[in-house]
Amino acid sequence: MENTERMEIFLEELLQKNSNYDIERIERAYRKAEEIHEGQMRKSGEDYLTHPMAVAQILADLGMDENTIIAGLLHDAVEDTPYSQEDLKKDFGDEIAVLVDGVTKLGSLVYESKEERQAENLRKMFLAMSKDIRVLIIKLADRLHNLRTINYMNESQIKEKCKETLEIYAPLASRLGIYAMKFELEDIALKELDPDVYYDLVKQVSMKKELRIDHINKVIDVIKESLDNLNIAYEIKGRNKHFYSIYRKMKYQGKQLDEIFDLTAVRVIVESVKDCYAVLGIVHTRWKPIPGRFKDYIAMPKPNRYQSLHTTVIDDNGDPFEIQIRTAEMHKIAEYGIAAHWKYKEGVEEDREEVKLAWLRQTLEWQTDLNDSREFMETLKVDLFSNQVFVFTPKGDVIELPAGSTPLDFAFKIHSAIGAKCVGAKVNGKMVPIDYTLRNGEIVDIVTSSNSKGPSIDWLKIVKSNAARNKIRQYLKKENKGEDISKGKEMLEKYIRRKGYDPQLIIRTQWINKVAKNLNISSSDDLYSQISYGGVMLSKVSTLLLGFYHEDKQLELKGKEKEIKAIEERKRVHETPTNGITVEGMDDLLVRFSKCCNPVPGDEIIGFITKGRGISVHRVDCFNIISLPESEKPRLIPVEWNQAKKNIAYNADIQILAEDRKGLFSDISRVCEDMDVHIAGVNAKSSKENIATITMTLSLTNTGQLEKVLRQLRSVQGVADVYRSSL
Repeated sequence: MENTERMEIFLEELLQKNSNYDIERIERAYRKAEEIHEGQMRKSGEDYLTHPMAVAQILADLGMDENTIIAGLLHDAVEDTPYSQEDLKKDFGDEIAVLVDGVTKLGSLVYESKEERQAENLRKMFLAMSKDIRVLIIKLADRLHNLRTINYMNESQIKEKCKETLEIYAPLASRLGIYAMKFELEDIALKELDPDVYYDLVKQVSMKKELRIDHINKVIDVIKESLDNLNIAYEIKGRNKHFYSIYRKMKYQGKQLDEIFDLTAVRVIVESVKDCYAVLGIVHTRWKPIPGRFKDYIAMPKPNRYQSLHTTVIDDNGDPFEIQIRTAEMHKIAEYGIAAHWKYKEGVEEDREEVKLAWLRQTLEWQTDLNDSREFMETLKVDLFSNQVFVFTPKGDVIELPAGSTPLDFAFKIHSAIGAKCVGAKVNGKMVPIDYTLRNGEIVDIVTSSNSKGPSIDWLKIVKSNAARNKIRQYLKKENKGEDISKGKEMLEKYIRRKGYDPQLIIRTQWINKVAKNLNISSSDDLYSQISYGGVMLSKVSTLLLGFYHEDKQLELKGKEKEIKAIEERKRVHETPTNGITVEGMDDLLVRFSKCCNPVPGDEIIGFITKGRGISVHRVDCFNIISLPESEKPRLIPVEWNQAKKNIAYNADIQILAEDRKGLFSDISRVCEDMDVHIAGVNAKSSKENIATITMTLSLTNTGQLEKVLRQLRSVQGVADVYRSSL
């Protein structure tokens, strides 16, 4: 197809979706995208332009405005081409430049891990979303098209993208109420992550499809007859549950396929709210409702503005089925969510209604307090994307909390001062303890006391929301600092001792201060205080301390180099190649490598004349050499690597500190295999805190190869530190 023909078809399709689009502006954006992406290809072999075109079409399907369509066409321009943000602003204006900047990754910065990069990209996106929610809608359209064409990626990329989609992007689509997009994202991700489960589910659902269709058609006929008699205008049809939703119910609720009531449902769309309740009355008169299975999302909408009546009833044969009842406007919102609210007039931008999203404001509040990428991601998944529970204040305000929340979570959500003075709660008028698990629809009234001693460390185990947990930690930090400092020191000493190190060697003032600075904590006292109440992980403090310990030890060892060189200058050079080593001034001596430091070509080395076992070769920074008594130092002798023997393999010991997880050693082994490095020995252990300590002996030819291996191992997921063993 010619480029001009392709463009004309694309623009015509957009006009069919919205005749108010200024098609000349969109054509200009199309031509610019075509120009700057010229020569770029997707992994499928198609022109790269097919991707921004598809993103723009998805946005048009959602009913988005003209500027969003243009931003969709140019969303990869700044990131993937020489076209700059300034060029974009000059050609298409500030608004479109802001939208594109919001979805552009932080590509120029270097991060320690993929998790840190992901966290910072999400932080940037959330900040942009707070200014304009269309940033997220464009990002979701981008992700949807990438998933539709994901089979052209390699297996590891597919797994990574699909996992991220289920954890981040599908829940975000749900938060915006764009269920059509959420369902497709989830089903594609499930199919790629677990194809056996997906296709087995498809097979099971298809086996009884005809029976369900026949059943639903009979239900529809009964409802139609009743509605026709009442002269209510309606649209009625069946609705199939998407596969990922079925999979979640089967996996997490332990249900069999036949136990899922809403596998297929009937959806009735009417003109008014009054008609919704009229239809509900007809349904409950004709069939018996199942207690506890009626949900009125019209009276109490979901935070994403979803409204509908849901009821599950029993038919004449005793089989349950679900009926959903809503207005046409409610249905539009249910399919397209926040995109359905977007206002646009031809040629005129009117004052758009500010989108008030409590969850987004909450995210912006707590993300500024979280410096740790892992903590940010966990908080995001728990507080933002977990299942929710909706409860009421005594005044009738709806409060949204993560599922499993307690009255303490509720209290801190209302106000920090109320949470700090909470001594109990009334739920539906009855007293309950502060660790009571709240359920949907309950009315919660917090009981406070001025005599309350305030939060304790135990409260951190009670609350489920990270927002409440952070407020409790802040309170503990202020109120119990002296006691916490002492407790934190004791906890750290015990942890270091359990890891096999002497706390007096590791916990030194200069290193503790460096750890505090690294974690953006104001002082060592504050660091100890945070350790005491769980504000910072012991494993992280320990890893940093050990890193500083080894780093300083290396500097200390290097201070001995001048002394070693002085010894070298006093010796007369006479080369005797032995095992790849040249010994100065001596012939026919047995030379062996010390196992305490395992030197490798490229290391600075020194020889030690042993009693009856020849010359033992050490690294100059070997602890045994540095700590050698003065009386023994005359036995040191200069040695060198024999440059003629470059392909001899030598053993080197390294130590890896990592978060213990399934597949960790497999990933570490793969790095060595990819770099053609033989693992000559391995020893691993895991602590109660789920920290793995792995000591490996690698067969190498030089220090350059060793450094490359260490760099690659540091990039493995969960690895906190990798260093060469000195002893």
